[in-house]
Amino acid sequence: MSTPDLTISSLFNVKGKIVLVTGGGSGIGRMIAAGFAQNGAKVYIAARKEGQLKEAVDDLNKKAPVKVQYITANVGSRAGCDALISEFRKRESKLHVLVNNSGITWGGPFLDFPEEKGWDNIFNVNVKSIFYMTSGLSDLLAKDSTALDPGRVINISSTASVDPGSEGALSGEGNGTWSYQGSKAAVNMLTSQLAMKLGPNHITINAILPGLFPSKMTAWGFRTVGDENFAAAQPTGRFGMPQDVAGLSLFLASPASAHVTGTHTLLDGGARYKTAGIIATTKL
Repeated sequence: MSTPDLTISSLFNVKGKIVLVTGGGSGIGRMIAAGFAQNGAKVYIAARKEGQLKEAVDDLNKKAPVKVQYITANVGSRAGCDALISEFRKRESKLHVLVNNSGITWGGPFLDFPEEKGWDNIFNVNVKSIFYMTSGLSDLLAKDSTALDPGRVINISSTASVDPGSEGALSGEGNGTWSYQGSKAAVNMLTSQLAMKLGPNHITINAILPGLFPSKMTAWGFRTVGDENFAAAQPTGRFGMPQDVAGLSLFLASPASAHVTGTHTLLDGGARYKTAGIIATTKL
């Protein structure tokens, strides 16, 4: 048996792949989209705010050999997911990589945490959208896929899925992100379920669990705590950067990871092992 091509250009090649990134207009989604776009993939980003999408596309296209496109959509309901899927199908008949990145959080007091905005909306966007986007596009992901070149789904979870601390610098004094941790833990389990279901269809499903990255979701915490204080609390002395999450996403979509599925990869620079000193504990 001859040795296959194990060069980096072959193992990590995503050129020509069609990629859809939800929540791709900002934050981690935009970082991931940039990684694919700069490496020759045909990238679509989707989000609610068209102005933000236009700005992101203009920036991404500066370094993209293939034009990045956007679709305005709200994945907070099944109808919204179906609308995004329908619009994507008008443009493409195949999907190689689906990145389920859309996510939101909500902070509120323990004794008066809102039901609709605090619980229902969080689970709609963070969990249900992953199921409906993946199931609704599963036929395009499976089309022409093989065991050596499977369709890929990358779900963006969070280190919050394995950290029960709900009150801290990112939630504000007197508030907690009571639903966010549970929603991201659900993402991990759903990733495993979907990996088992779609594996026979030559589709891999993996989750990335980012720690602290600059984004709209963490902006308040960065402003109040400060970049230097957050960085000092990290074992690596820094927080997440675009190359970190883009690199892992490229791996999970490349030939190098064709035999990797059902995984939950922590991307936090080891912060889960260090007591940061910025996590608050409060009484009722």
